[in-house]
Amino acid sequence: LLHDFPEFLCGHHAALCDAIPTGCVQMRNLVLSAFPRSMRLPDPFTPNLKVDMLPEIAHAPKVLCDVENIVCRGDGRLKASVDSYLRSRTPASLPTELCRSFFLPPREAAAMQTQHDVPAMNALVLYVGMVGVRAGTGPQVAQSPAIELLRRIAAGLDPEGRYHLLNAAANQLRYPNSHTHYFSCALLSLFLEPGGVESLPEQITRVLLERLIVNRPHPWGLLVTFIELIKNPVYGFWNQAFTRCAPEIERLFESVARSCAGAGAAVGGVGEPLQQARAR
Repeated sequence: LLHDFPEFLCGHHAALCDAIPTGCVQMRNLVLSAFPRSMRLPDPFTPNLKVDMLPEIAHAPKVLCDVENIVCRGDGRLKASVDSYLRSRTPASLPTELCRSFFLPPREAAAMQTQHDVPAMNALVLYVGMVGVRAGTGPQVAQSPAIELLRRIAAGLDPEGRYHLLNAAANQLRYPNSHTHYFSCALLSLFLEPGGVESLPEQITRVLLERLIVNRPHPWGLLVTFIELIKNPVYGFWNQAFTRCAPEIERLFESVARSCAGAGAAVGGVGEPLQQARAR
């Protein structure tokens, strides 16, 4: 499918990610690495790559699932409240209400092996991004209602729920398009301004890193986002305490830096050095 019918994976990525278990990282990477056959991917390892200057990021990808209907979940008032918040940050109680709505009933949670409604969370995050793209991805994105909503939801969730929320955002880091660029900016913004959630930068790093330490392919947007995170001093990545919490973790991150700095590396070629560091 990836080689012969990549457009199928591109269009149905949201539904496929809902069906893929959270622990199947490599399978999810396969889906998210698909890109249209007519597109030539820019090398993510190009020094000083200006993602915001790429013409492809002006175009939204096809999403062949009814995201709005999933967000509604049979209640049109919920979507109306989300739309209202994304316009005017009201109702102020919406983030708390959404956090509560993501919890599954006990019997369903036992069957799904998670307390959280992951498909609903995936749909909401994608919908918020689709609306947020229309507001732009410039310097103002960090203070936009969409990013504030994601930040407040992250603050209201428990660590497991926050992990699923960040995974939902990382699922949009695909080939060059407006959604990839938006969610790359969103994750970097949440890393820089975690809104009082001290563990948020570490969790963002975990979500990105665990997608890199498996075998290739690796989604283009994932590579671009992680390279920007570790190389741009604005984010202070190397000043984070978790990068030095143990010798093996330090070696892992050093291996990441060497891999990402490698000139002429192929897309998806980061995994092997990371696996070697993990094995040590």
